Amino acid sequence: VLIPPENADLVYVAAIGNPFAPNPERGVYRSKNGGQTWEKVLFVSDRTGAVDLEFAPDDPNMIYATMWRAERKPWTIISGGEEGGVYKSTDGGDNWTQLTDGLPTGLRGKADLAVSGGDPNRVYVLIEAPGDEGGVYRSDDRGETWTQVSDFQPIRNRPFYYTNLEAHPKEPDILWGMAEGYFKSEDGGKTWARQPVPHGDNHDMWINPD
Repeated sequence: VLIPPENADLVYVAAIGNPFAPNPERGVYRSKNGGQTWEKVLFVSDRTGAVDLEFAPDDPNMIYATMWRAERKPWTIISGGEEGGVYKSTDGGDNWTQLTDGLPTGLRGKADLAVSGGDPNRVYVLIEAPGDEGGVYRSDDRGETWTQVSDFQPIRNRPFYYTNLEAHPKEPDILWGMAEGYFKSEDGGKTWARQPVPHGDNHDMWINPD
């Protein structure tokens, strides 16, 4: 769920949809009346849902979204395909462009975004992809071009369950990655150090923006 601080009636939701079968409910939804009514503003296919949303820290009309082909079967997990990836809107969700320059463009799966108010031009994404293609990618031009900074395996572990990346709200070089461990980077995702936590599952975190 994404809500701009200056307009509590405007709400965005990333919907994975029914995880057990193809369905048309997957995508990004927007409400302009506090959730009373909704419109679907980004749809890729009935197999690919939305998994993460982020505003540009200085412009709530600029939205980044990640789309993920995900389906859970009794006998397997389908995570990824030839569609999905990272998308961007500059008009509050009316129109979207897929971002591909420097990102994996073949088989790709779950992805999670991170932005920092310390540098609104910078965007990170942790993306599931085969071999050393997966990992952390960084953009310094609001998603127009990307460079891989790390394929550190521990934060890529079990991507269907985890794939969690967060950025410090004021220091854009500080990141946290979460999976079956909890890791911190202080150099923009290049190197990672394990942090102590009470349990092995690390699905999300929140840091006070102040």
